[in-house]
Amino acid sequence: MHSLRDLDSTEGTVQLHAVTEDGHLILHPTPNPHDPNDPLRWPRWKKHVCFGSVCAFTFLTNYAIGGLAPAFYGLSIEFNKTQTETSALLLWPILVLGAFNFFWVPLANYFGKRPIFVVSSLLLSLCYLWGAVTDTFTSLLWSNIIAAFAGSATEAVAVATVNDLYFLHERGNMMSFYINSINGGNTIGPLICGFIITGTTWRVHKWIAFGLTFVNFLVVVLFCPETRYYRTGVREVEGPGRAFEGSSDIEIAASAGWNSEKAHATTASGLSSPSETQEQLPKKTWKQELSLWSGVPKETSLLKLFIRPLPLIVYPAVILSFLGFAVSLAWVVAINILNPFVLQAPPYNWKPSINGLINITGLIGNVIGAWLGGWVVDRYSDWRSKQNGGVFQPECRLHLVVIPALIVPAGCLAFGYGVAEELNWTALFFGNGMVSVGLTFVPVATMTYVSDCYLPVNADALELVNGLKNIVAFGFLYGVVPWVTEAGYKDAFGTQAGIYVLVLLVTVVPVVVFGRRIRHVTAGWKVIL
Repeated sequence: MHSLRDLDSTEGTVQLHAVTEDGHLILHPTPNPHDPNDPLRWPRWKKHVCFGSVCAFTFLTNYAIGGLAPAFYGLSIEFNKTQTETSALLLWPILVLGAFNFFWVPLANYFGKRPIFVVSSLLLSLCYLWGAVTDTFTSLLWSNIIAAFAGSATEAVAVATVNDLYFLHERGNMMSFYINSINGGNTIGPLICGFIITGTTWRVHKWIAFGLTFVNFLVVVLFCPETRYYRTGVREVEGPGRAFEGSSDIEIAASAGWNSEKAHATTASGLSSPSETQEQLPKKTWKQELSLWSGVPKETSLLKLFIRPLPLIVYPAVILSFLGFAVSLAWVVAINILNPFVLQAPPYNWKPSINGLINITGLIGNVIGAWLGGWVVDRYSDWRSKQNGGVFQPECRLHLVVIPALIVPAGCLAFGYGVAEELNWTALFFGNGMVSVGLTFVPVATMTYVSDCYLPVNADALELVNGLKNIVAFGFLYGVVPWVTEAGYKDAFGTQAGIYVLVLLVTVVPVVVFGRRIRHVTAGWKVIL
């Protein structure tokens, strides 16, 4: 067993801006100036195509599964199922999406991300084809479950891809695109599905998902090289006044799309860095980049990679992230499950196409939350580092979590009281939008914080976050229909508002106040295989 300090002596604290007059940006991690195959040195368009296909895969996973929600009322009638039985079309896939992180991520760490994405994206498209032609409820349920098994490959591997392709100061913003792709599927999917099933049938929704997923599979096969890259050398910070010296390669910054006058790729003096006299490595051809084989790590085994994530649950940042993500996800999915049975029944009596419009506010909430938790938090963290002598402290990413801590509980109350008192539909719509802000803000901010703190093992740590949050959310959602039926919408959603505030108070506040001390202590824990 090793400690995090054995792998990275920075403990998450790095020099983001040089202590000079211009205070230029320092790129983290350091790109390899002698290897054009380093993903950090790829052209911006190549990075975006690769990451965009990952986000599209994530979007389409949720588009076809979560997007089926407006059809639940009709499906319950078509297949003669109860409300609880019909909700299984979404509940069990949520569990599978989380649980099978623990299957895909070790395989991706061992064999590489590219073969996993190729296989899983093909399997996902075949499952949607299956769902489009099925004629029984059980078969439809299993097509969703196996599709969730395939789609679970992106839940944590995609987050690790952010760290493969982008620098520290970009992580929050790019993470927001990924989280938006997850939640966009759950908002745009039901919106489109509502109109589709009003004019035709839910099967058309599945056919569209199959076509889009198969096209994305072709993009993955042809334009997405392996992003796994082994690099050495880390930067240390001895104090707020230290500027980094050593070798620099301004062309690296330019090739990565950054202004060479503002962004410098530098390495810390005294730490390992490529020699100035080292020869340039040959650039891989397009055919070589499309290979599904990139080797396996010699220093570990596949069995260790399956076991390695489990001990990381002791890290406070992991607990913070998965609990915050779990309650944010559970509250939104609860509204998605329940709203068709509210809005398509008396006194509203809406058609599925009109019912789907509730997802417009969900989409707006997701975009606002992702923008605040990603771009705004990145800018805020950059500003804080400049105020701190150029030194970046990961905890500054959590300061703005106060925003969803206020908005989400208010949204729970608006939706719960709106249904209980049969208020105007606007109360339900605004409640859904406010709750949706937390579904993007909290995971973007907290998962980026996990990456900042535990970068050498970020794939394993985020595997835990994604897996456990889905399992916790499933446990809650499995009982939400009986709970609401027995206690009523007012009490149930009022309790949800209180739970949300409690979770953020218990997890975020201690980390914000004592985060640096906590990171220092936990960096010495020997919990890494």
